[in-house]
Amino acid sequence: MVDLQRQYQKIKSEIDDAIQNVINSSHFIKGEDVKLFENELAEYLNVKHVIGCGNGTDALQLALMALNLEQGDEVITADFTFVATAEVIALLGLKPVFVDVDKDTFTINPSEIERAITERTKAIIPVHLFGQSADMEKILQIAKKHSLYVVEDTAQATGCDFTFLNKQSSKLGTIGDIGTTSFFPSKNLGCFGDGGAIFTNNDELAAKIRMIANHGSKRKYYNDIVGINSRLDTIQAAILRVKLRNLDKYNEARQRAANYYDEKLKNIQEIQIPERNKQSSHIFHQYTLIINGGYRDSLKSFLAENDIPTMIYYPVPLHKQNAYQQSSFDVDNLKESKHLSESVLSLPMHTELTERELNSVSEKIIQFFNDVDKNK
Repeated sequence: MVDLQRQYQKIKSEIDDAIQNVINSSHFIKGEDVKLFENELAEYLNVKHVIGCGNGTDALQLALMALNLEQGDEVITADFTFVATAEVIALLGLKPVFVDVDKDTFTINPSEIERAITERTKAIIPVHLFGQSADMEKILQIAKKHSLYVVEDTAQATGCDFTFLNKQSSKLGTIGDIGTTSFFPSKNLGCFGDGGAIFTNNDELAAKIRMIANHGSKRKYYNDIVGINSRLDTIQAAILRVKLRNLDKYNEARQRAANYYDEKLKNIQEIQIPERNKQSSHIFHQYTLIINGGYRDSLKSFLAENDIPTMIYYPVPLHKQNAYQQSSFDVDNLKESKHLSESVLSLPMHTELTERELNSVSEKIIQFFNDVDKNK
């Protein structure tokens, strides 16, 4: 699914030098590379503040902790996504409210957000799933109308652009009040372990997030608020500095691979290729198909038999997870999330895919559905 070894070999000397420089300095925590990376990523995103942290889940937690929310306040998010988004809401004593997603783009449906708002609603967490943006134009309008915070979960879409109807364009994670991301190794911008970051243009929020991430302290041993310990270590920051310089090239490689899959698979009746939001670039953290006709699981098994890996993101929507049965949701309005959990299949997607590999995957899928047609 992901070939990090081949990616590493292409930048091996730069990565090795970056790691060795940190070892030579022995500044493993809060070393110079952390500050440099934060500044370089801020410049790339055109945002005032980037705060590194331990991982993408911590990034979400730090963002919510900075908003002065109270126990029982409601936070709206997508039902079809990775559990971390809901996890931090629940951990902080807040109430996750799950709403449905758009059936084509897989991102949170703004109409469902509006329907779910109550007097306890305080924030929206749109998830930019699989590499493209949620409809931030409409989400910002809803948030403004109801005085809600917007915290963007950009873990799968760092480097993606959203273009507003007035033609202004922004990087995801810089549009809402706070943006968060993960540097898990398989992400579009990934390190060699765990890492994450928070983005904001708000000076006050940035100062508070930095303090919360440092045990609630501005000055060592003086703790002004309750905080946590979450930081991006210097070796990971040094690695990320190298990979950030290649991020646009990596995203373009993913887009080329996606275009190849599209062309090969677009005429198969049982397959729906990924929809592109017209206001968003799509940087394909995942290339995810909808397999209609009930063939998803048999196709997955067929490809596995031919040594082709695939993944199901996500087999269980959040409202069906045992851990979240006390959350708020309307089952009748979560039909698209349920349908997607039963029909999506993600193909190999990474920066090093060759045309031969792409063709091999595509031809096996074509073969499977040719056999299906013969047996009808």
